[in-house]
Amino acid sequence: MTLFRAALAFVFLVYGSSLGLADSVMGEIRVGQTLPYSGPLSSFGIIGRVQEAYFAKINAEGGINGRKVKFISVDDAYSPPKTVEQTRRLVEQEGVLLMFGSLGTATNSAVHRYLNAKGIPQLFVLSGATKWADPRNSPWTMPGMLAYETEGAIYAKHILQNIPHAKIAILSQNDDFGRDYVTGFKRGLGNEAKAAIVAEEKYETSAPTISSQLATLKASGANVLFGVTIGKFTSQLIKGVAELGWKPDAFFVPASASSISFLEPAGLENAIGLISSSNQKDTIDPQWAGDAGVSDFLEFMKKYLPGADLNNSNYSAGYHYAGLLTRVLQACGKDLSRENIMRQAASLREIALPLLLPGITVTTGHEDYLPFQQSQLRRFNGKSWIGFGDILDDR
Repeated sequence: MTLFRAALAFVFLVYGSSLGLADSVMGEIRVGQTLPYSGPLSSFGIIGRVQEAYFAKINAEGGINGRKVKFISVDDAYSPPKTVEQTRRLVEQEGVLLMFGSLGTATNSAVHRYLNAKGIPQLFVLSGATKWADPRNSPWTMPGMLAYETEGAIYAKHILQNIPHAKIAILSQNDDFGRDYVTGFKRGLGNEAKAAIVAEEKYETSAPTISSQLATLKASGANVLFGVTIGKFTSQLIKGVAELGWKPDAFFVPASASSISFLEPAGLENAIGLISSSNQKDTIDPQWAGDAGVSDFLEFMKKYLPGADLNNSNYSAGYHYAGLLTRVLQACGKDLSRENIMRQAASLREIALPLLLPGITVTTGHEDYLPFQQSQLRRFNGKSWIGFGDILDDR
């Protein structure tokens, strides 16, 4: 028996990387993840906690095609060097079959080349950077969020259709996050961009405040504001606009900035009328009270995470993405090679996940790695986000 185990270990060492042999031998699917459980973005750690509970539920129901999921989610504190350290440990020591749902552009960028060089699936990255959807150069990486460019284009389409003669001011973070949104926004405006955009300012993530930029933008006479911000800068943006007495006809922030945790420090009353977007149902909105997908989610939360604050959309987001990964793994059948995992992830056809808005589905292709390209605008009413208008599509 000892010789057999030694031989088996040698076979995995040589072949396991591409064949996923460890999983067939051990009877489990090892999934790795890095998230900020500490540091400035630790609130996103909720995503990992709900996914841990989700896979516990899956395992209790018999697993995926008879195999249990071993979900290993570790803290990278949203620090790229820490992400590198933890990802290497997950791949080289824990023997994970794939990486799933890790958060952030900079953090995922730090391990992007490493994972592609080793042929490790980097699935459903929680970042809307366009570069994750590049099957030609990065065939092992696939995004999980609506692309920032797509979301920016959708806001622009709404402006063109509903705000004639708009005078637009843009504030954006001076990095890939900001540039992707602004690129999509200008693409969506098309030939109208040059005339419609009357002011544009940027800020550095190391800056203490954005007050000077806001004063400049208000002075431009703009009646539409698009703020490409995140974290504390979203709070500063909303509060700063209110303190300036500026009341633009339309005030947009990206979905990644729409968490109540970012709005509260600015005063929820100051965020009334704010426009963002979503492709998911708001699980606490009464309009979905009888919806089967939302009911299943609420039952899951009651059983596995009782007492959780469902105003925090990170719970439903974690549940949603775990369900997407489960669909991919189910489609793999008995072939849990890394190659087949990517093949199935790139072969999704109009998948209607339980928490997606009606009319929005997941579709991917071997030359199109963007799973989500549809969204609906929503407006903040002081308590919650209310969807309005038709589903907008950037496909």
